Amino acid sequence: MNRWQHVSLVSVALLLVTSCQSSNNSPTATASGDDGTITVGTTQQPRTLDPADAYELRSIALIRNLSDRLYTYDPGSTEIKPQLATALPQVSADSLSYTIPIRQGVVFHDGTTFDAAAMAFSLQRFIQNKGKPSFLLSERVESVKATSAYELTIKLKKPFAAFPSMLAFPGTCAVSPKAYEIAEGKFKATSFVGTGPYVLKEYGTDRVKLVAFDRYWGAKPLNRSVNIQIFSNNSANLYNSFRTGAVDVAFQSLEPDQVKSLEEGAKAGNWQSIAIDGSVTSYLILNVLQKPLDNPLVRQALAALVDRPTINERILYGQGKPLYSIVPSTFSVSQPGFKNAYGDGNIAKAKQLLTQAGFSPQNPAKIQIWYPSGSTPRRLTAGFLRAYARQKLGGMLELEPNTIESASFFKYASKNIYPATLQDWYPDFLDPDNFVQPFLECPKGTAATGCKAGGSQTQGSFYYSDRMNQLIAAQGKESDPAKRQQIYADIQNQLIQDVPLIPLWQTKDFVFAKKGMSGINIDPLQNLLYSGMKK
Repeated sequence: MNRWQHVSLVSVALLLVTSCQSSNNSPTATASGDDGTITVGTTQQPRTLDPADAYELRSIALIRNLSDRLYTYDPGSTEIKPQLATALPQVSADSLSYTIPIRQGVVFHDGTTFDAAAMAFSLQRFIQNKGKPSFLLSERVESVKATSAYELTIKLKKPFAAFPSMLAFPGTCAVSPKAYEIAEGKFKATSFVGTGPYVLKEYGTDRVKLVAFDRYWGAKPLNRSVNIQIFSNNSANLYNSFRTGAVDVAFQSLEPDQVKSLEEGAKAGNWQSIAIDGSVTSYLILNVLQKPLDNPLVRQALAALVDRPTINERILYGQGKPLYSIVPSTFSVSQPGFKNAYGDGNIAKAKQLLTQAGFSPQNPAKIQIWYPSGSTPRRLTAGFLRAYARQKLGGMLELEPNTIESASFFKYASKNIYPATLQDWYPDFLDPDNFVQPFLECPKGTAATGCKAGGSQTQGSFYYSDRMNQLIAAQGKESDPAKRQQIYADIQNQLIQDVPLIPLWQTKDFVFAKKGMSGINIDPLQNLLYSGMKK
C-alpha cells in the first residue's frame, strides 16, 4: 500500500457519506481568541476520518487538524518534537525498546481522560484493525504497552532508526477508548473523537465543520471554527470561488495554470500567495526487465536526456523544484548525484550511451511511458519527453506516451506490464528511509530474474541488487547520524549507476488567502494547519 496509489484511487471510487452528520458525545466548543469562522476551499474529498484506515492525503489532512500524536512537526522542519509525549523516546541498548513519557492533563473530545493506556489502545487499534496504513507499524512493532499511568513502552521486531518519525504519522493519533473498538475491519468513517484543538461538528460530502475544543490542553485555535468547502475534483470551481471571495483560503488542488493566474493576482495585491517547499516527489520509473530498458546504458541515456529546468519552467510554471536524488533536498543526506553524473538535457552523453547500447537512427530504442489519466503535469511531461527526444536525438530514441485510468494504472504497475511510468510519491513519514526503501528494497529476487516481491516490484521497476539491499538494511539499523549519512551517500551513488528510476522534481505547495488573513502554515507532510489561521 502506498499513499500515491490511494490518492489517485480515491478519485475513482469515493465513499459517499451522510451529509452534515453531527459528531456525538462532544462537549460544547467555544471560541478562544477567535476572529470568527474561516472558510477553506479544497477539491480533496475525504474517504474516511478513521485514523486506523485513512491513507489518502485528503483524509489525513482533516485528521491532522482534529488530533494529536506522540510527536509532530513544526512548519518548515523535518525534525520531530514531542506532542502527547513529553520527550523523545529513551531507546534500549539493543535498539528494540522505546520508552516514552506521556503528557498529563489531556482529555478527549468526549471527556475521557488521556493516559498511557489510552495511547497504547490507539496504537494497538491502528495495528490490529488492519486498515490501509496498518503496515506502517505492524511490520515493525512487536508490542505496545502502558508500563505505568503515564509511560508507554513500544518494542520493535528489529532495530529501525527512523521509528520515532513514524509516530508523527497522523493516523497514529490518540483516539478515545470509549468511542472506538479494537476489531479487524471495524472503522468509523464519519466521526472522530480525539484530543486535538478542534471537535468535528459536521461531516458531509461537500462540507466539513470543525469547532474549537474548549478543553484543549495546548495552544487554543486563533479562530472560532473552520468550514471546509469541498469542490469535489473540480479545481475550476475552487479557483473561481476563491477569486470571487466565497472562500477565505484555497489549498489543494489547483492546476498549474490556475496557480500561475492566482500568483499574478497576488502580485497585483488582490490576495496573498504563500509558497512552501514540499516533500512530495516525482519520478520516471524504469522497468529493468523490459527491453530496451534491461540495458543500463539505455537507462543512463534517459537520465542524460531529461531536462528538469525546462520541465519546471514549461510544464510546472516554476511551481516545482528540479530533483537530482531519490531523496528530496529537504533532507541533509540528499546529494545532487544525477546532476553531477548526467546533467540536464545532456544530448551528447545521451547519444554516446545509446550508440554504446547498439542503437542508431536506423535502429532506434523504443520505449512506452505510461501515466494515470487525470494528471495534467504527468501528461504534459510525457509529451515533452517524446518531443524532446525526437527533436534532439535524431531518431535514436522513440518515446511513446500512453495513459490509462488511475485504478487500472496502479493495479497493473506491479505486474511487469509497463516499460516506464511517471509516478508521484507522498511520504508516509519524514525520514530518508521512506523515499528509499519503498522504491529500491527487494527481499525476494535475483539479479537475473529481477524483483519478485518488495518495494521495487510494487513500484514497477523490478530492480534487484544485493548491495542495495544491504545498504538499505544498514541505514535502517544505524542510529549514528554521521554513519547513516555515509550509507545514504553510498545508496545514491549506487542508484546513479543502476538507474532503476530517474528523479524529476519535488513539489512546492501553494496556499492562497484573502488579504487580512494571517497564520497560514503547512507542515512537512503537506497538511494545511488550521489552528493558527486568523482574520
